[in-house]
Amino acid sequence: MKKTRQIRYFIFLKDVLAIAITGFGGPNVHLTMFIKRFVIKRGYLTEAELMELQALCQILPGPTSTQTLTAIGFKLGGPLLAYLTLLVWILPATLIMACAALAVTFIDSDYLLQITRFIKPMGVSFVFYAAYIIGRKVIKTKTSWMLMVAGAGLAFLYRSPYITPLVILLGGIIAAFKYDKQEKLEKYPLHIDWGNFLLWAGVFIVAIAVGSFTQNYPVRLFENFYRNGSLAFGGGHIMKPLLYNEFVEFKHYLSSDEFLSGIAISELVPGPTFSIASFVGSLSMREWGVSGQFLGAGIAALGIFLPGILMIFFVVRFWNQLKQYRAVRASLEGINASSTGLTIAAGISLFEPMSDNMLSVWTVFVTFIVLITTKVPSYIVILFGLLLGVLLNL
Repeated sequence: MKKTRQIRYFIFLKDVLAIAITGFGGPNVHLTMFIKRFVIKRGYLTEAELMELQALCQILPGPTSTQTLTAIGFKLGGPLLAYLTLLVWILPATLIMACAALAVTFIDSDYLLQITRFIKPMGVSFVFYAAYIIGRKVIKTKTSWMLMVAGAGLAFLYRSPYITPLVILLGGIIAAFKYDKQEKLEKYPLHIDWGNFLLWAGVFIVAIAVGSFTQNYPVRLFENFYRNGSLAFGGGHIMKPLLYNEFVEFKHYLSSDEFLSGIAISELVPGPTFSIASFVGSLSMREWGVSGQFLGAGIAALGIFLPGILMIFFVVRFWNQLKQYRAVRASLEGINASSTGLTIAAGISLFEPMSDNMLSVWTVFVTFIVLITTKVPSYIVILFGLLLGVLLNL
């Protein structure tokens, strides 16, 4: 029995690695890959359970894909498998972005932006494609249609990182009024384990105290990323402006051109979109030499991912207990619909700056058509866009 479990865990981690090296496009695209591999192919959990986890993670601060994936690992094998899942998931992207930070000083940033000119509009197409795929699965009633449209409108009009949890919570509350359509279940006392929440707060307080007292640069850098990871509601698209404001505008650890180069490179990197932090962390410690830059990438990865993981470990332990209440189960319809609306709004916001560039517009349109009409892997689409950029730049 034990050997069977170990084999199952090994297969799961192998699947995680496969997605980590082929999962281009951010959390909404990752979700479609999770459905294909973990629900349809492996049967680790149902599609409804996966959508619940995704919706739950979107309410919390931190990287949505990473939280969802580690929650699946926790569900299958407890904390140990969850932490191994985290390591396997973030390691490829962290190493790639750390190496990119080492190389960026030897590559002309203008050239890099030129050869990646198709990558950003392709990324927009992936966001719209994810909204299309997810919407087909969760938008089935008038209420869900209304909440999807309202969520998209609010998120587009009020572009604040705090609008994401607000829209999702409002969607859940509105849908919760349909609780009478849910089956009654026997209720048991609700037990909440506060351990991981206290650990999250404790790490935060200790990092601030030790950094302020010792002025140790790596400790202060860890606190900077841990704080940003604790405040990042809305995923990687929200994380980028947070990092830009702190490390470029305020602390001047990076130049604006270097940061833009990092964003362009991150569009080519599979796995978690929060991996841009490793690039920023590496360049923030460039004065420490090559070993210092790798240390900076590791500190940034640990600081940016740890808060969200501690949060999901805190909530997932009593999530199933919460579902014994009909209103909680009813709220899932609104949470999923609002999340779909947020995905649409993210796509529109990303498309807006490039809407006057016909090359970008056609790139978005053609890529979207390719995605919904063919089975071409996402990384092939991205590599084709990179190759096209190189050829046009010659």
